[in-house]
Amino acid sequence: MKVEILPVWKQLSPALGEELMAFWRSNKAIVDDTAAAVRATQVVCIVRDEAGTLCGVSTSVIKVLPRLRQPMYYFRQYFAKSLRGKNQFIPVYRQTKQILQDYNGSLGKPESLGLLIETENAKLNTAYPHAHEPAFDATFIGYSPRGAHMYVSYFDGAILQPPVPMRTPVQVSPSTNFVGQRAIIQVTPGRTSGRS
Repeated sequence: MKVEILPVWKQLSPALGEELMAFWRSNKAIVDDTAAAVRATQVVCIVRDEAGTLCGVSTSVIKVLPRLRQPMYYFRQYFAKSLRGKNQFIPVYRQTKQILQDYNGSLGKPESLGLLIETENAKLNTAYPHAHEPAFDATFIGYSPRGAHMYVSYFDGAILQPPVPMRTPVQVSPSTNFVGQRAIIQVTPGRTSGRS
């Protein structure tokens, strides 16, 4: 299947927003319209098939892991069933990373050091078993609260920023029961911290 990966970072039109919401709804990926509208503002790339039909999307939002305390783009991608298993993870990932790296390079102060990747797909974990994955230049940093592999991939020349202040210390005990992503702090650009 021939596809086209198109950059749309910071270029969301109302028509594309509606198309994205319909795409997620029809694929049962995001069924809540409010959540879908928010996610649409985070789109970096879209993928269209030969007929021009939307069949994939990558998104990012700034998050800070308590252990890293550095702003990272939390990278996600979603493909329609027609595109799954067609070796598009790496091409979409690379284009997304390049777009975000170029964008950060254009800012007076970068808002992120790179990408934070959580691989929820077990096939990806099997296909990329190395502690440092050269295929997508990412380093394994542990497991998410959901048990997925977590990686970071820094932008070229990324320089550490002062640690993001934590509003409340994160205390983990053997009896702590993580639900969803409570251990991940989401940062809105221009703000120092906030809980996701």
